[in-house]
Amino acid sequence: MNIIKKVNEIAVEFFDDNNSKFASRMGTSEANIRNYRSKIIPKIDFIVRLCNEIEINFEWMFNDSGPMKMSKKEPLISAANEFILKNDNSERVPLYDMKAAANLVRLFEGHESIIDYITIPNLTKSDGALHITGDSMYPLLKSGDIVIYKRVSNIEDGIFYGEMYLLSINIDGEDTTVVKYIQKSDKGEQYIKLVSQNTHHSSKDVHLKYIKAIALIKASIRINSMQ
Repeated sequence: MNIIKKVNEIAVEFFDDNNSKFASRMGTSEANIRNYRSKIIPKIDFIVRLCNEIEINFEWMFNDSGPMKMSKKEPLISAANEFILKNDNSERVPLYDMKAAANLVRLFEGHESIIDYITIPNLTKSDGALHITGDSMYPLLKSGDIVIYKRVSNIEDGIFYGEMYLLSINIDGEDTTVVKYIQKSDKGEQYIKLVSQNTHHSSKDVHLKYIKAIALIKASIRINSMQ
């Protein structure tokens, strides 16, 4: 399995061999695309997002099997309602029901039920997955997409700036669960800046004391049902 070769084939087939078009569609930089096409194997979240975005056959991408383009006759989810890509290094991740959840704290404490399992090859250790709502990360993420996360226990020292996180915020007794990029804040080390992919959403500086739970987004999945 040569992912770099596959990324190059996709670039030629769908983006006219144009790194700028490729980067714009995927919400990343041309430098990243150049690296992915030459020397750096993309992270699993980029590969899964790429396959979902332009409907690439996962079996072709990961297992060198079948056509490049996903068949419209076959749903992305199996008959057992479980998303599985066969690989010896697959990580089986529980999919939680967050519809009735008050916040991530309850989820991390084990109060929410597992409704399914997701298996993705070469994914590093993850704690869980859930469906998201809202458009703050559009077009990178859409409401209804699944994000796979790894819990961060130490909020002050465990943040990697520039990465995407799932956060539970409580300000004045009101709980909010959001998916945002985290950047350094100009207000000081006790603050973080929450940044959206959607340019219609403004950035916001939040004090760490209001962050009640946080998790690093490791991958995302978009389900395109074909009826």
